[in-house]
Amino acid sequence: MILPDIEQTCTELGERLATYLEQNNLDQPLLVGIRTGGVWVADRLQQKLQTEDGVASLDISFYRDDFTRHGLHPQVMGSELPDSIEDRHIVLIDDVIMSGRTIRAAMNELFDYGRPASITLISLLDIGRRELPIQPDLTGARLELEEGQLVKLSGPTPMTLTLA
Repeated sequence: MILPDIEQTCTELGERLATYLEQNNLDQPLLVGIRTGGVWVADRLQQKLQTEDGVASLDISFYRDDFTRHGLHPQVMGSELPDSIEDRHIVLIDDVIMSGRTIRAAMNELFDYGRPASITLISLLDIGRRELPIQPDLTGARLELEEGQLVKLSGPTPMTLTLA
């Protein structure tokens, strides 16, 4: 399997996101990256978009539905969001979307901060093994992995993708 060039994929995704935001009249959205890889991707997209608020981050550790089975991740970093996201347009960014459970947890946390006007979902990579009906609005690349294969994004500079 040939893995995509992550930096090039981020550049193309940033261009597509800028067009999407313009076409949908979403001025100055709040970019929110899901820790850790989603924050790295959000930083790259923010460089392209030059949004006023920079990048906010979510650590969804306490919102995961497998928290009781697997325990807390040893490196909980906390979320960094404005006090309120009420009526804001949010661009939620993750590095890899697979089951949809991470995104569900992220949206639950976002709603604890207020009721956004909209949420646009961006994913650098789509693995496509959904367990929940959650689909990204924009995706950088789609990967078809064999059973048992996983991808890992390392970074932040440079961002690299490895297959395990």
